[in-house]
Amino acid sequence: AMPITVQSLAEWQASGVDNLLSIVIPAHNEEGQIEETIQSLSSILESESIDYEILVINDNSTDQTKTILQRLSSDRVRHIDNEPPNGFGYAVRLGLTAFRGDCVAIVMADGSDDPADLVRFYRAFREGADCVFGTRFSKSSAIVDYPLVKRILNRLGNQLIRILFVTRYNDTTNAFKLYGRHVIAGLQPLLAYGFNLTVELPLKAMVRGYSFKILPNNWYNRKEGVSKFKVDEVSSGYLFIIFYCWLEGRLARHDQIDRGQHQETHLQVWHR
Repeated sequence: AMPITVQSLAEWQASGVDNLLSIVIPAHNEEGQIEETIQSLSSILESESIDYEILVINDNSTDQTKTILQRLSSDRVRHIDNEPPNGFGYAVRLGLTAFRGDCVAIVMADGSDDPADLVRFYRAFREGADCVFGTRFSKSSAIVDYPLVKRILNRLGNQLIRILFVTRYNDTTNAFKLYGRHVIAGLQPLLAYGFNLTVELPLKAMVRGYSFKILPNNWYNRKEGVSKFKVDEVSSGYLFIIFYCWLEGRLARHDQIDRGQHQETHLQVWHR
């Protein structure tokens, strides 16, 4: 897959297939879950008559993941291999250059996201939202087996974001989100290469003025395999991205205020 280059961003954006939902799934050693994840997504999207493609990024797997993906390959399901180094952010970024639809959802390979939620996200996008963000911390969300330490860190991080960005959205770190193709084009260039990419995308979308709808989504702890989330490397990268996006938002607002004042002075001159 070609990386997005600056001069071709507009062409890349225009090349999206109308009414096609792309699902990007990063997968590193997910032999135990990936087939079930793909099949549960496929069956619900087909029953809802939604036109979709599933793009799995095989992220340097050393187990049977690639063999399974080759077997599942069809006109709806394809995979590409991420070159080393492996990592969640690298894999998702590759997927974000290679999806074909006019919108894209990022979904975990391990079955922690609920396919029924994806249908609701997609409908909300079709009704006009630029992005649809999930929250697992709503009265109508089910969370199963969320580890306590992760949960405490999650709530602290999300509270910091709510205060800094003055937003009611309480689950920015949730990876399960859907974006219009035009939004992905508008968020370039991306900076994050780790799990913090899940925070860069929505925060940039917010500060750059894209509309978003917040919907509850369910989350189930992974049934097999190992979580790839490491607290120490994660927190430093998250803080960098959070403050970067906050600063961009502040600077953009100052720019608007400056422009507003300039317009005012011009108007006053004109009236005289």
